[in-house]
Amino acid sequence: MSDALTLPAETRDRAGKGASRALRREGRVPAVIYGGKEAPTPIHVEERLLIKQLGTGHFMNSIVEIELGGKTVRTLPKDVAFHPVSDRPNHVDFLRLAKGAKVDVSVPVLFVNEEASPGLKKGGVLNVVRHELELVCDANKIPSEIEIDVTGLEVGDSIHISHVKLPEGSESAITDRDFTIATIVAPSALKRAEAEEGDEAAADDVPATEQNAEDDRGEKEEGGED
Repeated sequence: MSDALTLPAETRDRAGKGASRALRREGRVPAVIYGGKEAPTPIHVEERLLIKQLGTGHFMNSIVEIELGGKTVRTLPKDVAFHPVSDRPNHVDFLRLAKGAKVDVSVPVLFVNEEASPGLKKGGVLNVVRHELELVCDANKIPSEIEIDVTGLEVGDSIHISHVKLPEGSESAITDRDFTIATIVAPSALKRAEAEEGDEAAADDVPATEQNAEDDRGEKEEGGED
């Protein structure tokens, strides 16, 4: 499970673009806590600490405990807006978590035991279709990653969501199809050779086509001179 993060915050007394710009000049980032059948709470957090937590790589699927006015509010980050030029965080939305809540999160995939895959040992390539899985999880049991074992997989084999054992308290958010997560594809050298053969075959056809066009043009020019 992803470790909970702690983020001190202060309430915002004023709203609007002008107030937000003033906060950013002071090294603060405007934010809001919403959900949980309560009114939205405008807050602001320290930019330096926020950037540090964004750098962990798992900020968006971690519980963030916001310390506000002597109380701790359990939240899940739902959106971070960045400045289009400087890429600094401009605003953050936090979802307030009620007790026993379920949350929709994107969890990274980690493939293990690649050395035990005959297909990969032969030179096959692991073609990852989905680097993250969208899961519905208990708020207290958000996994930091999903491990997928590729032991025994051959070239041509595919890994579908039905093959993956998800942690207790987690289920796929996509339920209408058995989607593909990754496949073992043929060695790149073989694929290049097939592509080159296809290119050569296509190249062999081009001169004949061009020659026919040239002959047609010649016939038209000769006809025009008569």
